[in-house]
Amino acid sequence: MKLQPDRFDTLFINAYAEDWIAVSGEKKHHSLVVSSQGRCSDWGCRSFAELSAAHFASLADDAPEVVIFGSGAKLRFVSPALLRGLIERGIGVETMDTAAACRTYNILAQEGRRVVAALLLETP
Repeated sequence: MKLQPDRFDTLFINAYAEDWIAVSGEKKHHSLVVSSQGRCSDWGCRSFAELSAAHFASLADDAPEVVIFGSGAKLRFVSPALLRGLIERGIGVETMDTAAACRTYNILAQEGRRVVAALLLETP
């Protein structure tokens, strides 16, 4: 799906498919973190089974109001123990499939919210 930004002062997810996500026009073929504060980086996990508390704890670095977790092609919830570090800091966490997470990140970022999207792209 192709998307268009309303604002140009934040990172924007332009398009996505099952095996890639385009952030500000650059295609990424791995799991990534996108922040409305300007960070776009490799998330360091290739599958849902690899996710750890450390993956989620690193998301607090941008001091977001909310983290949008894109769980891959289908909606899957991680153990609350993995989210404990975010919850203890008062950071909200919403889980959805990666396509919905891309759309939701864009809406919140365009509203000027401090949001981080952690987007899982599972690779073989």
